[in-house]
Amino acid sequence: MTEEAEVAEDLTPTSESEQQAPHFLQDVIFHGKFKLLKALTPQENSHSQHGLFFQDGQRHVDYVLTYPVKKPSGGRSIRSSAHLLTKNAVARSLRRGPKRLEEHLKNHQAQKPRDSQAADVELGLHGETLSSQEDHKMFRREEFEGKLSDMGLELEKDEDAKIPGVCFVKIHAPWNVLCREAELMKLKMPTKKVYEVKQSGSVMEKIGSLVSKVLEPLHPQVEDYQSRNFKHLSHTFSREKKHLFDLSDKDYFFDSRTRSSMVYEILKRTKCKAKYSMGITSLLGSGVYTAAYPLHDGDIIEDSAESNDRKLLYEEWANYSVFYKYQPIGLVRKYFGEKIGLYFAWLGLYTQMLIPASLVGVIVFLYGCASVDDNIPSMEICHPKNNITMCPLCDGVCSYWKLSTACGTARASHLFDNPATVFFSIFMALWAAMFMEHWKRRQMRLNHEWDLTGFEDEEEALKDHPRAEYEFRVMQKSLSKDKKSRHKREKLTCQDRLPAYMTNIVMMLLMIGVTFAIVFGVILFRISTKAALHLSSNPTTRNHVQLTVKTTAAIINLVVILILDEVYGAVARWLTVLEVPKTDKSFEERLIFKTFILKFFNAFTPIIYIAFFRGRLVGRPGSYLYVFESYRMEECAHGGCLMELCIQLSITMLGKQLIQNNLFEIGIPKLKKLIRYIRSKRGAFQEEERQKKLQRYEADHFLEPFAGLTPEYMEMIIQFGFVTLFVASFPLAPLFALLNNIIEIRLDAKKFVAELRRPVAARAKDIGIWYNILRGVAKVAVIINAFVISFTSDFIPRMVYQYMYSPDGSMHGFVNHTLSYFNVSHFQEGKETMDPMHLGYPVEICRYKDYREPPWSTTPYEISKEFWAVLAVRLAFVIVFQNVVMLMSDVVDWLIPDIPKDISLQIHKEKILLVDLFMKEEQGKIHNNLESKASTEGKENCSSRSNNNNNSSTTAHQRSGLHNNSTKSL
Repeated sequence: MTEEAEVAEDLTPTSESEQQAPHFLQDVIFHGKFKLLKALTPQENSHSQHGLFFQDGQRHVDYVLTYPVKKPSGGRSIRSSAHLLTKNAVARSLRRGPKRLEEHLKNHQAQKPRDSQAADVELGLHGETLSSQEDHKMFRREEFEGKLSDMGLELEKDEDAKIPGVCFVKIHAPWNVLCREAELMKLKMPTKKVYEVKQSGSVMEKIGSLVSKVLEPLHPQVEDYQSRNFKHLSHTFSREKKHLFDLSDKDYFFDSRTRSSMVYEILKRTKCKAKYSMGITSLLGSGVYTAAYPLHDGDIIEDSAESNDRKLLYEEWANYSVFYKYQPIGLVRKYFGEKIGLYFAWLGLYTQMLIPASLVGVIVFLYGCASVDDNIPSMEICHPKNNITMCPLCDGVCSYWKLSTACGTARASHLFDNPATVFFSIFMALWAAMFMEHWKRRQMRLNHEWDLTGFEDEEEALKDHPRAEYEFRVMQKSLSKDKKSRHKREKLTCQDRLPAYMTNIVMMLLMIGVTFAIVFGVILFRISTKAALHLSSNPTTRNHVQLTVKTTAAIINLVVILILDEVYGAVARWLTVLEVPKTDKSFEERLIFKTFILKFFNAFTPIIYIAFFRGRLVGRPGSYLYVFESYRMEECAHGGCLMELCIQLSITMLGKQLIQNNLFEIGIPKLKKLIRYIRSKRGAFQEEERQKKLQRYEADHFLEPFAGLTPEYMEMIIQFGFVTLFVASFPLAPLFALLNNIIEIRLDAKKFVAELRRPVAARAKDIGIWYNILRGVAKVAVIINAFVISFTSDFIPRMVYQYMYSPDGSMHGFVNHTLSYFNVSHFQEGKETMDPMHLGYPVEICRYKDYREPPWSTTPYEISKEFWAVLAVRLAFVIVFQNVVMLMSDVVDWLIPDIPKDISLQIHKEKILLVDLFMKEEQGKIHNNLESKASTEGKENCSSRSNNNNNSSTTAHQRSGLHNNSTKSL
């Protein structure tokens, strides 16, 4: 039997509908029938293009609402529900006037035959009463949809959808509603006025044009990247100034992105009189509606699909084969809105800026590889005649060991601990400042191109719009007051939020404490595992104890970080909901701040411990520091803790990028989509129904809802911390970040285009609080790298020895200088090694890494003067490094202007052209008024003259008549 026959057989409907989904999962997972999975995936084809319009094929679907309905059965009728809806609609039409009533009656007569044949999917059997909860939801839906109709929106229900149990409400905004909302939202639209964008003839402009010609193959094949020398002058839309705009094609004057955002504003504004209903957000939260989303423009995969922006984005942006090309940021903004466009513009610039950082990091690493054979300290450690005996690394089970066995660790440490890392730390600090300034310039250029230069006023107006949850709490507060004080305008005060604030503080401290406790648990794991491996009878295991323990602990830390990241994200959202912020902007900023604090501590606490605390809280032989009186604190290997810091940093960074950022982003949306589709299929679709093609709004229903940009930004901010905070210990971090981001851009693009429902377009002038977080991370990175160089690495001890203690000014004797002496007879009772003859001879004096006096001095084991000299130089280096690098960063900030010169000139030119346009308009009005006045006066003069002529002729006739009469009488 062929695979196609197996798929056909597996798709045959069974009599027991409840068993279809389990058998389906068994066939896919256990029997490997992935063709079956492909056959059940929602098919997107050219027929779903019909779902973009109402049944008349003329009115565009701007938004879709969905709600659950009961499954149809037998001969159910929709007449009762249709009569109810019609009665309410007629009442609304009577309120609007006779004209709207006449239009409604015509539509009702046209829909009557179809309604009489449709199945009743909401009210059930005739005469059957719904539960009180479902009845209440239906009433709220009717009321809300009635309010939407009162606002001017046009609604159409699809109760015969191919997805059982789901009813779709399609919403269309007519032209007059769009004009009203555009004026309320103060949207800037292109006018008829077109001006030429002249390029200056400077040398830099000529070089830029030459570079753009060379990089022409890297630009995507979209209109946004074609050379445009002309630009439309934009102005805030106004119904009084319609003549300024090109309204020849009203259907496409407002694109689908703008239309859906206008409808969403109406949905947020429209409130019900029902109990505590505050718009679409509240209705979604209470289950009155299950989903609300705008539609994608069309299909993307089928060759027969019509050309649309979504398909173009899929081909030129959301495709791994075009990873080397620039992003079509203009088209991304046109389809998804300014907020998402700014995110991808920032991500693209960050990825481009990682290229020089990666090159310099690779050069620093190669320098370490090339100079490792010339490094005198590692040569002394690896010398075969080196017979330095080191003290045991743990109590009892550990034995004495030769320093030459640490040869590999010492050579590997030099790859990351060499003089070039100091230069690289300074370079990365300046790189961060350059990146921030470059982004500000790029942001200003995008604001001008996207007509957002005057967006501050609208942003302030939108910022004060309260959230539904806030209004709900205010209503509860007002209802709890007495009747006399209810007329006062209530608001939530700090006293009302005090329990939430206290809960936030306690929970944040608790979560940070959990992170510290887990790090402490991993420390105990390393200590106990090291002692256990030293007891192994396998010599290979004993020889690789350090590497095994370091790698295992790093992997455990990675797993814990991945788990706690998800937990902390949920906790941060819960804490933010408790605070009940007033506006969406405030909610988003508070959520971002809490999430960043928790995830930052989660990701960097193990690294900070290794960098600054491990090996400094050890004590000395004979007087070690113990935890719980049995666990001796860890000490660094002879090459220093920098090598272990590099291992921990690389495993955490690469693990988060590969597992969390890539696998989770690919797998989880597809899994959710599959589960949602299987649930909708369970016992409902027959074979002939499966063959039917889905409409556009039905296909989008299976996509994952858009959850915001916070997870996307958070990934990159944490990665930015890995790249800048500890770059002195891991120069290859920018390279790994660059490779990850090349995949991340296309992965996010594909997710937005193909895996997610289309988000509502949101306007934004900048990236918000994320810019302040980036600046803060960049400032902290300078301080941390200064401490890493001075305290974690051996850079300062080497410099102090070479210029203060070396007899010949070289590094010869540096290893012996950093080792202190210990008399093995001074070990505490029960702490000495169990195998004193492990090296084949008795040991009387062993060495350990520290600056202490020898046992034969007058002050044995006391801290020596060399320690204080090195400490003073270390502190001085931190102060000098920090101030010099920050001063250089401020100089870079001052030298680079925030607004490009050509953009400032264009903004000034547009203001002049706008003034000229209005002056011409006023002059035209005055001229038209004068002409109309003159024509009116001329008509009046002509009429007066004709009246005078008529009067004179009448008088002459009278006179002639009298004369004739007199003549006759004579």
